[in-house]
Amino acid sequence: MKGWTVMSRQYRNPLVTVDIIIEMPASPKGDAVKGQEPGILLIERRNPPRGWALPGGFVDYGESLETAAVREAMEETSLEVTLLEQFHTYSAPDRDPRHHTVTTVYIGRASGIPKAMDDARNLQVFRKHELPADIVFDHARIIRDYYDYRAFGKKPDSRVPAAESVEPSCS
Repeated sequence: MKGWTVMSRQYRNPLVTVDIIIEMPASPKGDAVKGQEPGILLIERRNPPRGWALPGGFVDYGESLETAAVREAMEETSLEVTLLEQFHTYSAPDRDPRHHTVTTVYIGRASGIPKAMDDARNLQVFRKHELPADIVFDHARIIRDYYDYRAFGKKPDSRVPAAESVEPSCS
């Protein structure tokens, strides 16, 4: 991967991405069904790594995270999403097998009938106990954190574990 140069020093920076947890009614018609918990919308990826994922993608240069989240949701699901809140940022260097990425996850809502578009081969609304086994990237962890947040009101811990802390560089 190419980096950029400032005053003859080469830098390789993580790529910035967004992912969106889109809360959807349990009914495929977009209507709430009495007694059924809402689900979240996952896309089945057309491109490697293949499997199920949250809608999302790369932030374009000059674009805000929020604008990127709404754009990616529209490009992959054809839904206009209303962002409810910024959920958490995930930055493990190995979270994406293609690149070192940092993602900011948003929680949003949409109604209507989603349609798989762009790099989504398929999509489906899943309830908590119906999630597919082949969830890619670190999205299984993100989804688990989301359901814990919805159940207990506590967002993921942002503190860096001691094993991952990095000493400041003095160069």
